[in-house]
Amino acid sequence: MTSVVVTLDGAVHPANTPLLYADDLGAVRGDGCFETVLVRDGAPLKGRAHLDRLARSAAALGLPDLNDGAWWAAMQRAAMLFGEKAGDGEGALRLVYSRGRESDPATPTAYVSVAPLPERAIAARRDGISAITLSRGYSTALADSAPWLLLGAKTLSYAVNMAAARYAAEQGADDVIFTSSEGRVLEAPRATVVIARGRTLVTPPDDQGILPGTTVRALFDAAEDKGIDTAIEPIFPADLVMNDGVWLVSSITLCARVHTLDGRSLPDSPMDQTVRSLIDVGIANTP
Repeated sequence: MTSVVVTLDGAVHPANTPLLYADDLGAVRGDGCFETVLVRDGAPLKGRAHLDRLARSAAALGLPDLNDGAWWAAMQRAAMLFGEKAGDGEGALRLVYSRGRESDPATPTAYVSVAPLPERAIAARRDGISAITLSRGYSTALADSAPWLLLGAKTLSYAVNMAAARYAAEQGADDVIFTSSEGRVLEAPRATVVIARGRTLVTPPDDQGILPGTTVRALFDAAEDKGIDTAIEPIFPADLVMNDGVWLVSSITLCARVHTLDGRSLPDSPMDQTVRSLIDVGIANTP
């Protein structure tokens, strides 16, 4: 397996040897945050946007400010080393930042790792996915009224998201689209929801307590450059079937068209190739 691990001091660690202490609060409590970045041709795509989002998540968690230069250097080195090993193969680069050891919480844990793309992501990108809608059980207003719930931060506490993904698999589906208690469409466990209304691309607003999507931002920027309309507004479950395409958009899979929703086949989207092309342009345009 072609994997790379780099810590913020620039040291390269063997990928198959232990790195964390047993009492690391990221492992025992999920007390930390992370980002996942696509590596292509030895470079992290949209790396700056992901590092900025990691900083926002860290601030929400009350972690020390990021050493931006050290993180950026570690990202670049890890991506370059992976590229040297994997050639033109794509990789998934993770930025991991936890509160550190329970016995020494004043010293955070920070590292970067790169591994080949999971087969799940490759298949979803290539073939599209089936999805089911599931209630996330709370209101879109909760992000403002209960900031301690860390809605909109990308934390290491991913147990609920992974449980939802396993439940979907048990139902014979590939993924999940969460809805709020009011019945608004939110996000997927690992992706942002985008629909097409004609040639207008629409995604839900971040203030509904969802993670701001870096790849959706790249998609929308590229769309606007090409004269394609975009909108950030509430989406409802009916919109997931009355539209001209539904996609789950993320930094690793990039674009997975939803071809089946709650057991119902959705028609082919006339915008599918356009969305894919715009994402490729958008992620390559800016650091």
